[in-house]
Amino acid sequence: MPVFLRFFALVLLFSASLVRGENLNTTYITLASAVYEDSLISARDLQSHIDALLAQPSPKTLSAARDAWRKARVPYQQSETFRFANPEIDDWEGALNAWPLDEGLIDYVSDDYFHEMGNLGAQLNIIANPTIQLAGQEIDAREISPELIQSFHEFAGSEANVASGYHAIEFLLWGQDLNGTQAGAGERPYTDFVVDDNCSNGHCERRRQYLKAVTTLLVSDLEAMVARWQAGGDLHKKYSTMSEEAVANSIVFSIGSLSLGELAGERMKVPLEANSTEDEHDCFSDNTHWSHYYNALGMQNLFTGQYQRINGDSVGGPSLADFARKRAPEATEHLRRAMNVSVEKTQALVKAAEHKIKPMKFDQMIAEGNREGRALVMNAIDALVAQTTALEDLARTLGLGSENSDASH
Repeated sequence: MPVFLRFFALVLLFSASLVRGENLNTTYITLASAVYEDSLISARDLQSHIDALLAQPSPKTLSAARDAWRKARVPYQQSETFRFANPEIDDWEGALNAWPLDEGLIDYVSDDYFHEMGNLGAQLNIIANPTIQLAGQEIDAREISPELIQSFHEFAGSEANVASGYHAIEFLLWGQDLNGTQAGAGERPYTDFVVDDNCSNGHCERRRQYLKAVTTLLVSDLEAMVARWQAGGDLHKKYSTMSEEAVANSIVFSIGSLSLGELAGERMKVPLEANSTEDEHDCFSDNTHWSHYYNALGMQNLFTGQYQRINGDSVGGPSLADFARKRAPEATEHLRRAMNVSVEKTQALVKAAEHKIKPMKFDQMIAEGNREGRALVMNAIDALVAQTTALEDLARTLGLGSENSDASH
């Protein structure tokens, strides 16, 4: 769509929202509902492709399941901008997107696998052991069910014991990425899921059970979150009764937390400084560049009050940008430009990683001595830092986050 037509469409959408009596509260609920519904839709699609893989394991069905996993990350990563101002979401999120994980908790690993020191669960290998002996106790793991997986998540109090969620599924579909900072992702063979004599690496039936159960758990967790944003749900009620200033404060807090501490810090700066592929977000699939980009896009979505659904429909309404522009036009424009740069710089990671002739994935970018790659990552980090500074300036101008704000977080 030409730029002028897109702008005209947004003007019409905003005008219609005013006629319907919508405000920042209703937009927040609309965007959250849409992005979690899309996450659920794409997770169900992933589930259907995993069922097809288990029904007929082959290179084709494994590849299709991997593609469905990548697509499932698109809406979910955009949803993370709702996480930080809402403890209800932040407490729930760990079961879906926690990382990095000690994959030895779940399945076989390489002989030189280096797990978190002191982690009692790092070598349990649930798939290989229907009965687990630990500290003089016997754990019955004969039936690999969603409930069993939940019981092992963050086992023994370690955040590295990630038993469920997107990254557990990712590990089962790709296996370990043993390429370090060289090209290549995980290369788990489809024969890890066959049930006859061609089974590779042993315990194929239990691996199949785990993959099916962990995907069922992902879908059920997303179903629960979708319900919370529907009329009658607790998060719907919460944001329906807030003042617009409180919603604005919530948006500022969430974007700021994701922008600086999480995305620029934990997900980019930490692996860059340590040259650590273990700290890469989507480390088994080499999908990290897309996850970073969609995090940045999700923040922009929330600021502008617009979200494009996976079916192509656009939803939105009055936004923080609209709320702020009337009160602080210069600071609002500064933040708008800074967000554009953040999206541009994270998109540069995607362009480099998806280059048709010489792709450079995130784990290659962070390699020691890779000046070009490290510059790309630092440019994205710098843009996110600048974005956060612009957000803080806007918040101060608006008086958000101060004692005078009635935000209840």
